[in-house]
Amino acid sequence: MTDSKQADSRKNRGKTPGRLSRWMQQRTNSRTITRIRRGKATFMGMDLLVLHTVGRRTGEPRQSPVTWFDDGDGARLIIASGGGDQNPDWYANLMAAPDQASIELPGQNAVAVTPRRLEGPERERAWQRIVKAQPRYAKYQQKSDRQYPVVRLTPR
Repeated sequence: MTDSKQADSRKNRGKTPGRLSRWMQQRTNSRTITRIRRGKATFMGMDLLVLHTVGRRTGEPRQSPVTWFDDGDGARLIIASGGGDQNPDWYANLMAAPDQASIELPGQNAVAVTPRRLEGPERERAWQRIVKAQPRYAKYQQKSDRQYPVVRLTPR
């Protein structure tokens, strides 16, 4: 990372998106979730699902469109790449209440899942498969000061 990018990153660290940005993100997410439920579940060549979590502070249900990668046996891999220098809210909610997580695949009902953050060699193997399928994730990772969490979602 260049010195100027690091300085910009430090300057913006800890800031949350503004009201307009959050509103636009909510509108985009809502439209994307509708598309997934209608069976149109790709974005930039990547498969999408709807991740159901519970807000860690509010206890309210949350839904987030997330890209996923097949990990065999019905399991899915998801990457917490959004959020700039912080993990996205959906990730924090998922880890705070893992027993309340579920996913919706295109045109299907929600299925309860058990999330598990991958670590060490297991994460590295999954990461290599992900960036082989979608090299853009390697580029995104290079621009971040944090290592993106990779989570395996296994149907219960």
